Amino acid sequence: MPINAVVWDIDDTIFDYATADHVGMRDHLRAEGLADGYATVDHALARWREITELHWASFASGETTFEGQRRDRVRSFLGVPLSDDAADDWFGRYVAHFEAAWKLFPDTVPVLDVLAEDYRHAVLSNSSVHNQDRKLRVLGVRDRFEALLCAAELGVSKPAAEAFHAACDALGLPPHEVAYVGDQPDIDAGGADAAGLAGIWLDRGGLGGRPDLVRITGLEQLPGLLRGDTRFGAPSTFG
Repeated sequence: MPINAVVWDIDDTIFDYATADHVGMRDHLRAEGLADGYATVDHALARWREITELHWASFASGETTFEGQRRDRVRSFLGVPLSDDAADDWFGRYVAHFEAAWKLFPDTVPVLDVLAEDYRHAVLSNSSVHNQDRKLRVLGVRDRFEALLCAAELGVSKPAAEAFHAACDALGLPPHEVAYVGDQPDIDAGGADAAGLAGIWLDRGGLGGRPDLVRITGLEQLPGLLRGDTRFGAPSTFG
């Protein structure tokens, strides 16, 4: 069966999360008077990401709420006890700096344009609809996707098959007619494959080393891959 829809990850797939994350953290540390507490912004980011992964795991396992994991991230990062309101306020100031640096990758809109007539599109993200709907609207692409599903509302996160199947159900398509594109080899492409979708790893950094996965290094390669189909044995060409 041909691929009839593409389900997309957002962060570091169509949206340049890493750059916004770096710039946002840099500006936030300066504004909060915390810049001297870290050797570099990258050191601060590494700590923030470590904490995020830890507390997201608690959320994914049902031990806390989406808001709870966010507050716990702030408390862990600062190393001080904070009320919920204080943690929310700190996170809100961080988000303001982060959002000021938001940008789509340059290949996002051109590829969505190329694929618009032939494929249906949806989003599946390990975040919340509140966060990602707003992000897509600010970036000007929310209307490109007929469905937006997120872990916070689904109660299950990628790479669980249930998350991918929920996206297929939202489109009314069986998994084998849906491709999933994301930047994480295991959470995105590997999880999609295991759930019966056609997983595609967007390896923007050219890491390679995963012959078990279908891999592209830029979205410009996606149209040729989809249109050649044959379960992705086609050459990768733009348009």
